[in-house]
Amino acid sequence: MSGHSKWANIKHKKAAADAKKGKIFSKLAREIMIAAQKGGDPESNIPLRAVLQKARAVNMPADNIERAIKKGTGEITAESLAEKMFEGFGPGGISVIVYALTDNHNRTTADVRLVFNRHGANLAQLGSVSRSFRRKGLILVDASQVEEDRLMEVVLDAGAEDLSREGDRFVVTSDPSTYPNVVEALARAGISTESAEITMVPEAYVPITDKALAVSVLKFIEALEDLDDVQAVYTNLDIDDRLLEEIQSEI
Repeated sequence: MSGHSKWANIKHKKAAADAKKGKIFSKLAREIMIAAQKGGDPESNIPLRAVLQKARAVNMPADNIERAIKKGTGEITAESLAEKMFEGFGPGGISVIVYALTDNHNRTTADVRLVFNRHGANLAQLGSVSRSFRRKGLILVDASQVEEDRLMEVVLDAGAEDLSREGDRFVVTSDPSTYPNVVEALARAGISTESAEITMVPEAYVPITDKALAVSVLKFIEALEDLDDVQAVYTNLDIDDRLLEEIQSEI
């Protein structure tokens, strides 16, 4: 889990920076819209509640959240969005899965292909990469707010698969089927989460130890994430903490 949870930490820090520019709000609005299609009440719609936690963690304005929920429930007319997946191989041979929500498949495909081409990466057939990933619930909890034994009791009783510590955060993983139960159990216990999502976890990781290659890989992933239609990028990248710290100013 170390590689993926480390990438989750990178994304968490990046989300906070992006929020200052307002870049992340439109992506979260789309995610809220999709979740709200199953109901606009977060008390009964656990996926919506999890997305709202993400939105509030980056201080997304309440008006934006309310408008996105209403678009999802149909109270406000909104564009019709469809899911689209891309798979491929990036610099250093890393595997990449790109998840997008789009109202124009041709535009999204062209945008993603352009980023791959510019960074010397290659798109692949659907299934060639994703077969080595597994869907998992991934939850990050600030380690300063709860004792490990207490957290373990709460999440394991709710059906979580594993609990580990990565630096100043606890990482909770679960099967997608039990993920809503774990999120609900944490809420009932008064334990707030830094992030909570259903994600794609690789079966094996590709370690990147060369500084120049690490910068190239992270710039490639960031370019994909910066596309308007891209909601998430999943990868089997693993970068050592010291190297990551060293190159932060270059990405």
